[in-house]
Amino acid sequence: MSSTGQDASDEAAAQEKADAKADGNADVRAQEKARERAQVQAEANEYRQAYRRDKRKSQTVGNMVFALVICLAVVAFLITVTWRPKKEEKPTAVEYTAQLQDARKAAAWVRGPEPMPSGWTATSVEFRTPQQEPITWHLGVVTNEMKYVGLEQSNVSGGKYVADKLGRTSDDGTASVGGVTWQRKVLLDRKNENALLLVGSGVTTIVAGNAGYPALEAFASALR
Repeated sequence: MSSTGQDASDEAAAQEKADAKADGNADVRAQEKARERAQVQAEANEYRQAYRRDKRKSQTVGNMVFALVICLAVVAFLITVTWRPKKEEKPTAVEYTAQLQDARKAAAWVRGPEPMPSGWTATSVEFRTPQQEPITWHLGVVTNEMKYVGLEQSNVSGGKYVADKLGRTSDDGTASVGGVTWQRKVLLDRKNENALLLVGSGVTTIVAGNAGYPALEAFASALR
């Protein structure tokens, strides 16, 4: 073979190698670009999923807050339309003067307030005249400060009647009412209750309640 032909053959072989190398480099670059595109696509997909999750969470929290606000608004509305200022309950008054007069006809020792202290209200009254003694007279009163005062009378002077009406008691001195000495009592079986006790001439008179000694004494002074 001539030198010219050999040279041409070598050049062709070299060119083939160069072309093969170029093709290999092109394949590598194409693979790298494909991996880059795949990574970018994966990152984009992950971002979109994260965005959707965050959006759902935000919507859920927002819905909960909105529902809570609606519930509070409804409750506030119901309170507004149903609330009424609490009115102080007034005691139910009873007419007692007629029974007082009838009781005095049967038992001259029966006593009642004349007049009733201002602002006080009689709430219960009872006169019992059984065929056998004792006779009993009761008058319950509510003061202007919504405290209770009760009058109990009977034509007995024994301790059983007092015990039945007051329970266990302890002495607490005396009180002078209209020149008459009453015994003061603390009621041990009732919280914050006291009594005035007067026993004489076969009659027991009790003024008791939770209104305090000054009110009990004011009521006792009105008895006639």
